[in-house]
This record gives sequence, C-alpha cells and structure tokens, in this order.
Amino acid sequence: MARRSKADNSEDDKDRALLARVATQDRVAFESLYAKYFSSLSRYLTRLLRRPEMIEEVVNDTMYVVWQKAGTFEGRSKVSTWITGIAYLKGIKALDRLRMVPEDGAQTLSEEFDLEDANDVIEKLGLEEWLRSGLHALSADQRSVVELTYFSGFSYQEIADVMQCPVNTIKTRMFHARRHLAKLLPVLEEHTLVDRIPDGVLPGKPDVHRSSGEGKRKPVGSRKL
Repeated sequence: MARRSKADNSEDDKDRALLARVATQDRVAFESLYAKYFSSLSRYLTRLLRRPEMIEEVVNDTMYVVWQKAGTFEGRSKVSTWITGIAYLKGIKALDRLRMVPEDGAQTLSEEFDLEDANDVIEKLGLEEWLRSGLHALSADQRSVVELTYFSGFSYQEIADVMQCPVNTIKTRMFHARRHLAKLLPVLEEHTLVDRIPDGVLPGKPDVHRSSGEGKRKPVGSRKL
C-alpha cells in the first residue's frame, strides 16, 4: 500500500473531523464536505458514466448517503476512499438501470503490469488527453480503475476498498484496461506512440531497463502546469 504523505494525513484528519460533525446532523459541516468533494466526484463520475445529464443526480445521491451514514464510518480507510466507494456504487447502479454496464471480461491475471509505473511516461509524452479519450472504450469497472489510479492518485488497495473487491481483481481489470488502451494508440508523425513509449509500459514491449526500486506515484491530473 502506498505510503501516505503528511499532507494526505492532514487532509484526511480534516475530513474525519467534518464527517464526525456530519454524523451529528451538522448541516454546516455537511455543506463544507459537499463543497469539497463536488468537483472531484463530478470528474470521476463524468468518466465513469459518460452521461453528463446524470452527474449531478448521482453526486447528490452519493452525498445523501454520506449524510445518512456518516455515523457508520469505521475509519479503516481514508474518508475520500469511503466517499468515492459510495459514488462508485451509485454510479454502477445508475448504469445498470440504463443497461449500460458491459462485461468486465476479467480473467486470471497471466502477467502483472503496474500502470502506476507508466505515469511519468504518459506525462512526458503529453498523452493525458489520449488517455481520457481512450477511457470511453473501456468497461465501467476498467474505466474506474484507470481513473482512480491516474487522475485521483489512489493506490490499488484503496481502489479495492472503493470497489469492494480483492486487490488481485483490481490488477486484473488494470491488465485488461491497458491491453484495450494499447490497441487504441494513434499514429503520430508517421511513428506509432508504441515506438515512442519506453519498454515495459505497453503489451509486447518487454521492460529491459526497469529498476528494482519503486518510484513515487503522482496523479497525472494533479500535476502543476
């Protein structure tokens, strides 16, 4: 599990304090929590649902559950993980009502690939928009894994908490997501992006230079411009 920074802990402490007040039906605290999470939940649900007209409704449904269930928060995860998990479940239910949820097609993971390691490559090559566009071709579960890894900075364990499934299932969904995304790489300036991406990042390109140490992970969407 990724190590939390002091800033992460500080923000989570603030969220926990707000949530504790929400549990006592403190409307001012709820409004503060709602305002803090509205934008991030909207971005997440925009990519998950692909139905702009549904976003606000699902955000409101999510925060209504937060209002009702704040007292049940056990503190085993970050508040952001807990709230995102509620949003995920509400989003999937909304898609299910529209019969829009495709099969994940998850199988036993035959090889491991940590898409978190590709973050710096994506950033350097300026492929953020490509990645955002490619998400539309993935299943809802695969989109959610990529979205939470790249744009929200969640660890695999945190994503497993959100989606209420084993970490290996998250790795499997990431594996299939990366395979689908690799097929969508466009041709730029007569050279495919596959040729420009270092070894080990996409299928069929063995990692011959990968070091044994773990690099820091930084969500693409949060980098400074």
